[in-house]
Amino acid sequence: MAEKIMIQLGSKVRNFTLPDQFGRDFILNQMKGRRILLSFHPLAWTPVCSLQMQSLERNRKVLDRFNTIAAGVSVDSVPCKAAWAEALRIRHTRLLSDFWPHGQVVKSLGLFREKNGFSQRANILLDEAGRVCFLRVYPLAELPDVDEIIAFLKNA
Repeated sequence: MAEKIMIQLGSKVRNFTLPDQFGRDFILNQMKGRRILLSFHPLAWTPVCSLQMQSLERNRKVLDRFNTIAAGVSVDSVPCKAAWAEALRIRHTRLLSDFWPHGQVVKSLGLFREKNGFSQRANILLDEAGRVCFLRVYPLAELPDVDEIIAFLKNA
């Protein structure tokens, strides 16, 4: 488990820059005015993580209607993310690499599993101002339900 979940509802997430599977930088501060769903997953190429990212891709248009950009985040490298996205046929959802410094963003949010070297499975939704408005940490073997996020967005 993570040593401590530092990020809390209402907290502002510090700006970060992470490369995606295309080698493009995802800069959090450049997403102002949009909601951001940061969907943390332990490792690429694992069954639950694959289903989690495919769910984001499948629901991209619904999330777009709620002014929400979804991004998958893990400690995997960019080449790993690129190959995985291709294998999963993920064309639009950005898969972010928190590879080096190893897990820096995940650690800053208090979601790093030190004994495993990867993140918790978690969904963090940021409002248009970059504040956490939804936060849920899931058991590693549990698939996050994207419908839970969509229901939250409908009622926000």
